[in-house]
Amino acid sequence: MKRNYKLAMIMLGLLLSSPTLLASAQTQPEAQKSRQRTTTTSSQDKDKNQKPASTSPADDRLEPDDSNKAPSDVPEATQANRREQIAEESAVVPYYNNFFTTYRLGPEDVISVQVFGQDRYSRGGITVPPSGRISLALIPGGVVVNGKTVDQVAEEIKKRYDEYIIDPQVTVSLDKASSYRYSIIGDVAQPGVKLMSRRMTVTEAIAEAGGVLPTGSRSGVVVLRRQQDGVLQPIAVNVSAIYKGKAADNTYLVPGDQVVIPGNKLKTWQKIMSFSSVLSFARIFTGGW
Repeated sequence: MKRNYKLAMIMLGLLLSSPTLLASAQTQPEAQKSRQRTTTTSSQDKDKNQKPASTSPADDRLEPDDSNKAPSDVPEATQANRREQIAEESAVVPYYNNFFTTYRLGPEDVISVQVFGQDRYSRGGITVPPSGRISLALIPGGVVVNGKTVDQVAEEIKKRYDEYIIDPQVTVSLDKASSYRYSIIGDVAQPGVKLMSRRMTVTEAIAEAGGVLPTGSRSGVVVLRRQQDGVLQPIAVNVSAIYKGKAADNTYLVPGDQVVIPGNKLKTWQKIMSFSSVLSFARIFTGGW
């Protein structure tokens, strides 16, 4: 017991006699804490500066606003041309898509009547007669279809069948359009009366007639359209400018239109030459003038 007490007193004396050892013993825990703080701060800074190794698929997705942005490598002229094409397509498509829904039935058109779940009341391949009246089962006197659209005819048939069928579902379809006609005359390869089975422009009508002859005037084409009072209204169409891309091809025909292609200077010159040849031939018999 005394021995241990003596050792403790010796150790205490050594510490008190050596200030350096005492300061080292006191600062050692503080140094360890400082090193720990430095290591932690360095690790956090490294995590902040380090970029993630991979990105999620959501980072590569195209935002909704980006879909309207044009690529930077596409010239402005090309972008403007594409926008113009889209605008023209949007303007033309309704004419073609709505042709059969707004089509007014007439003689020689072929339609089909379908009553859902009632085959004996349905009928297909009906050719509209000149009277415009078609015959159907259980409908005395038939149904007049002239001047009506297929939707109007379907509604009329539905009303007539409502007496015999509970909530009849009637569909009328246009199988063949044969009553819409137009005429094309003048200096074209194949003049005459043509069938309009779809909505068509003046240039399409000329193309179906074989095109303008060399003696025809492409810049003087006229469409004669009959008004309600019976007067023919002339509509000028510069087909030459359309072919050159200087004018829009947006003049559509309606049933009954007459497309006139007049002659050009070449035709006038040919007439003069033919008339001169007739005079020369006449001088032979008259002994000269």
